[in-house]
Amino acid sequence: MYSLKLLALALALVAGHCVAAPPVDVLDQPAQSSKLADRSPLLDLAQAGKRLIAVGQRGHILYSDDQGIHWTQARVPVSTDLNAVQFATEQQGWAVGHDGVVLHSRDGGSSWEKQLDGRQLGRLMQQYYSARSESEQWQELSKRIETEGADKPFLDLWFSDELNGFVVGAFNLIFRTRDGGKSWEPWADRIDNPSGYHLNAIADDGKHLFIAGEQGLLVRLADNGERFQALTTPYEGSFFGLSAQPGMLLAYGLRGHVYRSKDEGLSWTKVPTGLNSSITASASDRHGQLYLFAQTGQVLASKDQGEHFQSLDLGPSAPIYGAMLAEQNRLLLVGPRGISQRLLVPVQQEDKRGAPHG
Repeated sequence: MYSLKLLALALALVAGHCVAAPPVDVLDQPAQSSKLADRSPLLDLAQAGKRLIAVGQRGHILYSDDQGIHWTQARVPVSTDLNAVQFATEQQGWAVGHDGVVLHSRDGGSSWEKQLDGRQLGRLMQQYYSARSESEQWQELSKRIETEGADKPFLDLWFSDELNGFVVGAFNLIFRTRDGGKSWEPWADRIDNPSGYHLNAIADDGKHLFIAGEQGLLVRLADNGERFQALTTPYEGSFFGLSAQPGMLLAYGLRGHVYRSKDEGLSWTKVPTGLNSSITASASDRHGQLYLFAQTGQVLASKDQGEHFQSLDLGPSAPIYGAMLAEQNRLLLVGPRGISQRLLVPVQQEDKRGAPHG
């Protein structure tokens, strides 16, 4: 009986110690290794040379050297959710996510280091705007961000090369680097977004850089490269993504809405999709075919630079958050169930009489 009492006391002390232990901040907790990482929720895909990279929840980053057949989990210093990834070269890449995280890889995605997190954003903004005697508006915003802590996500990123890039996110968060992420410059005062709408996507068409956001926000970087200027918006709902190439820009988002511009965002035409679900991702192949992906799993394809789309039947559908075209007509998809693959059939666009043509 005495030994049982001692055992009970020991268990109680252990339980009490566990309860009292302070929680570990996800910004300080490395991502946990998991054999099921490729089946856990993933949000975006990118290419680093011939290597493929996927990012997602709990800091999971995976890479594949055989076009998505097998995946290896990378070493990541945080366990916060990651939203987007891009590689400027085969070796140099960045990923962004919740809690104001910016990660950098120097080795093609095998390992990552933290360059920025939400605990630094407010302080960086205060230092920047105070030194420049900016208006009270930006200094107050900086203080609020620092007071509220690391709770604001970065949602997308764009790098033109291994030195120059932007990261964008919720509540008009936008920072620029000119040295590969060694330092970051706040740009909240250099974007026509007076209501502080979320900045959901950033992309370039080879000539101009664009940002799309909630409430129909669309802006374009001015020719002098010093400010994002408002474009006339064709829609008052949220845009979740952009697909851009020379001479064509698509903005897509809520409830299947897609708009197309042929004049660098100055005017827009609505593109019928037949969807009521939100469009969350896009991809293109080496033949110039364009694909759009819906949150509920539908896939649309276009052979005429987004002027018309038709639905593709790729089998059982599931939510799609990111997509990429791999070799041998394979489509890689990421979503709440991890990574999946589909075989693509070449698109045959219908002419005005409804007859397919190649």
